[in-house]
Amino acid sequence: MVQQANAAGVTRLIGVGVNLEKSANAVSLGHAYEEVWAGVGHHPLEASEPDLQALRELARDEMVVVIGEIGLDFEHVGGPARDLQIQRLHEMFAIATELELPVGIHNRGAANEVLEVIGAHGGIRGVMHYFALDWEWAQKFLEVGFYLSFAGLVTRPSRDDLREVVKRCPADRLLLETDSPYGNAQKRMGEPNRPAFLVDTAEVVAELRGISLEQLGDQERSNAIGLFQKMK
Repeated sequence: MVQQANAAGVTRLIGVGVNLEKSANAVSLGHAYEEVWAGVGHHPLEASEPDLQALRELARDEMVVVIGEIGLDFEHVGGPARDLQIQRLHEMFAIATELELPVGIHNRGAANEVLEVIGAHGGIRGVMHYFALDWEWAQKFLEVGFYLSFAGLVTRPSRDDLREVVKRCPADRLLLETDSPYGNAQKRMGEPNRPAFLVDTAEVVAELRGISLEQLGDQERSNAIGLFQKMK
């Protein structure tokens, strides 16, 4: 997958952790491939208690560029209680602040609460992963200094609201992702997503913003390095 991504022009990848085991796997991949960095996190729908000390120690690794995937998910039936999710998010933000790392935020049905947690940790930097809300919400997250990251969802012809956000998002706050193996572009529906397929989304985003794919690539590289500062 790394070779395929490189061939497509996707030369910097982040393996994102959703629990301690998968975070450790991401770190291992970061050390194995020069194109890969890691995220250490505890997904809001993880049933197990996060081992905060183990996650903190793992996040000190030189290949870790983000605390994530973390966040809140109030739409999934049977997930951890809301109060518990919020408590865990505060705990993960504390680790990010201590280690001076940005955060990667999963949000489903909890935008207000996510903003409240961000506000409680002044100066925290980060990105709204797989952004899927309208421009009104986009402005609120931009106002607190966050980046917006877009995946294959923006290639759906029905998502005019999201396409409007892509058009209006400040150039220096726009990121792209795959969320592979999920989040594929319209033309690959039903196929497992891959980092190389980021180009599918990039082509649509470049068209929406009226710029070339090369211009978008240069901006994306600058934005990614600006947020994930170890990713030189």
